[in-house]
Amino acid sequence: MPSLLDRFRATGADLPFGDPLPAHGVPSEGYLWRFTQPETGRTLTALISVNKGPDGPWSTLVLAAHPNGFLRTAVHPQGVADPKRLGARAGSAFEGRSDRLTVDLGIDARIDVRISEPVTWPHKVFGGASFFQSIPAVAQRWHPWLFGAKVTGTATIGTEQWDLTGAQVYAEKRWGGGSFPETWWCGQAQGFDDSGACLAFAGGIFNTGKLRIETTLVALRLPDGSVLRFGGPSTSHVRAKVDDQKWSLHGRNPRSGIEIEGRSPIDDAFVLPVPIAAERKNVPAAIAHLGARLDVVVRRRADIVWRGESQLAALEFGGVDHARAEIERRGGDVQTVAAPPT
Repeated sequence: MPSLLDRFRATGADLPFGDPLPAHGVPSEGYLWRFTQPETGRTLTALISVNKGPDGPWSTLVLAAHPNGFLRTAVHPQGVADPKRLGARAGSAFEGRSDRLTVDLGIDARIDVRISEPVTWPHKVFGGASFFQSIPAVAQRWHPWLFGAKVTGTATIGTEQWDLTGAQVYAEKRWGGGSFPETWWCGQAQGFDDSGACLAFAGGIFNTGKLRIETTLVALRLPDGSVLRFGGPSTSHVRAKVDDQKWSLHGRNPRSGIEIEGRSPIDDAFVLPVPIAAERKNVPAAIAHLGARLDVVVRRRADIVWRGESQLAALEFGGVDHARAEIERRGGDVQTVAAPPT
């Protein structure tokens, strides 16, 4: 019989000082790794969402790269998320742990890397979602757990062989009830002049009954190792003005202010799928740029304490209607892909 804590975590929530990384048992548990190589201008994103439907678990898999424009997505009939530690697996096609990532989506879509000496989330009381971490039944949650590490390994991306040794790496977990906001936005950037800097943010518009809530959360690791956190209604509000080509975020916490400006032309974007867990299918829903420009300014009062620029940011603007319109603009067909039976 599940313990009281297990039943609480099955709502998607964690107690203060809890660990958000083990599986919660919610309908969708997503894990993302992103590698950035400033010296080559390359970025690589690998994602697994372990989904729980009426007919059992299945997985959404994504491998996307810049600048060669490679994209491979898959619906896999298996999916396991580790309830004791960070870990997700879809048969032999994808396995991600805190110290290793292996992906095999075909002879032209493979990753095998080891991750050591991790730079992890430093705040112990709450994760990336702040005090929302402890509120049951929030639609979507987000936790950026890895801001850098030592990377060794390789990838096969289309016809290219990539040596990822020495790449910068970021990783996060997202989880929720299997539905997505009507609109959402997120971003991540490394490749700054200061190699220790790492930025991530996530936000969206959520409808809960008669309430319509907009929120954005930001985490920034500065080169000195400190991690600043912004976002959460009534605590450190972040204003976001976002579309499929521009991201403008301005926020404050009690000590600092942050300004984020990102941009990338729509024709450079991928259209990525998201899972509909209960229906065992993916739908195109996210417009994602993997080589965008992003500028960050951190202020304390009127003084600039850090400024950074990346040409290799990942910026996303999500929503089924937005993605549908973009696919139709490109002359494609809007399709859904059903998961095969277990």
